[in-house]
Amino acid sequence: MTVAEIRNARAGDLADWMPLWDGYLTFYKAQIAPDITMASWARMLDPMCPLTCRVALVGGAMVGFAHFHTHLTTWDTRPVCYLEDLFVGPTARGLGIGRQLIDDMLAIGRQKDWASVYWITAEDNTTAQGLYDTYNKRDAFLRYSVVL
Repeated sequence: MTVAEIRNARAGDLADWMPLWDGYLTFYKAQIAPDITMASWARMLDPMCPLTCRVALVGGAMVGFAHFHTHLTTWDTRPVCYLEDLFVGPTARGLGIGRQLIDDMLAIGRQKDWASVYWITAEDNTTAQGLYDTYNKRDAFLRYSVVL
């Protein structure tokens, strides 16, 4: 396993983060308008906003990211964390970077006393599911989404 440096994104990271973000969108066959991407980036850098970006670097090169935010829940008095996006670039896959990003978030959650961390993935993303299943089996809930 290659050990990555994991830290919060910084304003100067945009040029390194953008190709990874584009790769993530390509993987999910998604298109996000540039103004939304830039608004998300600004939010992730705003310490008053709960949306956070942790980046993984190997040899000084950014190779992955985790985007997450916390929110309140009716099921616990502590906040929960939603891991919204997790991505490792193709050149760094298989090096344990995804696991390190998840473990980093779990450590933050323990330190900040979150009740849980949860995420979703596509049904056909079996490679990622192999990693996720080492943490816990998926729950019985199905996701519904209404675009407004």
